[in-house]
Amino acid sequence: MKKILIIQTAFLGDVILATPVVSELKRIFPSASIDFLLKEGNQSLLHNNPHLNEVIVFNKKKGKYRAIFKLIKQFRNTKYDLVINLHRFGSSGIIAGLSGGKSIIGFKKNPYSFLYSQKFKHEIGNGTHEVERNLSVIHHLGAVSLKRPELFPSEINFAAVKKYINQDYVCIAPASVWFTKQTPINKWIELINSLKNSTTIYLLGGPSDFQLSEEIASQSKNNNVQNLAGKLNLLESAALMKTATNNFVNDSGPLHIASAMNANVTAFFCSTTPLFGFGPLSENSKIIEVINLDCRPCGLHGHKECPKGHFNCGNQLKL
Repeated sequence: MKKILIIQTAFLGDVILATPVVSELKRIFPSASIDFLLKEGNQSLLHNNPHLNEVIVFNKKKGKYRAIFKLIKQFRNTKYDLVINLHRFGSSGIIAGLSGGKSIIGFKKNPYSFLYSQKFKHEIGNGTHEVERNLSVIHHLGAVSLKRPELFPSEINFAAVKKYINQDYVCIAPASVWFTKQTPINKWIELINSLKNSTTIYLLGGPSDFQLSEEIASQSKNNNVQNLAGKLNLLESAALMKTATNNFVNDSGPLHIASAMNANVTAFFCSTTPLFGFGPLSENSKIIEVINLDCRPCGLHGHKECPKGHFNCGNQLKL
């Protein structure tokens, strides 16, 4: 096996949960050249990954189908021995199916899986972790069943956050793309107020999360809260989370960053459930959720508002 391509063009967390496939393939085929296709905006996650030859970006800004056929042409010229598509939706299926790879494998759920050499089940809801599902597509090649994800912050990334690190600090990532996957603001404030006054609290997130973090910080009674949303890149955030006393996250990307760094983590699940397979994989992890709600889970992903109007899966969380 000389040339391998892995495709995962979904969200930040999905890319992180695909990294065990990268490391396992490199273990099994140490001399192979492994490339990774992801969507624009996620490429920094794979910086410094020693197992990868090239990170290729799917950039749809100049037209989705133009980008698809450009990638197909590129991949046909590369002549991959193995193409693995971990994404379950159409665009990636077209790219994988027409890539010209000698062997093309992925999940049956993809609408273009009829173009694959081998297809595998992807079952959600039975407690199987997404990492296990991803690794199942290369189990026949000798892959293990479960392995922690990996990120590789550089010395520069660690140096950038050194000034924030002390003996007792926690990181909180309060935001989510979906309202019903986001712990309510009052719960974050309650959590912050419950921490020791000597504990430093860092609020993490992207630039779009700054105002939410600012609102939380301004309403809390703890004077040691610092809003770092938008001030750290993804690998700097990972470096800071690594040695935190604890990291408090939603069912979202920062949860998987914590897993990749084997960082202490407490994950809040509101409208979704760990049974979907996206729970923490850190050695020291805790899940907080509201049990026995008839309306929970209300979907695989989140919603922009609670379908029932009460959002009890968030409002009834016990911190």
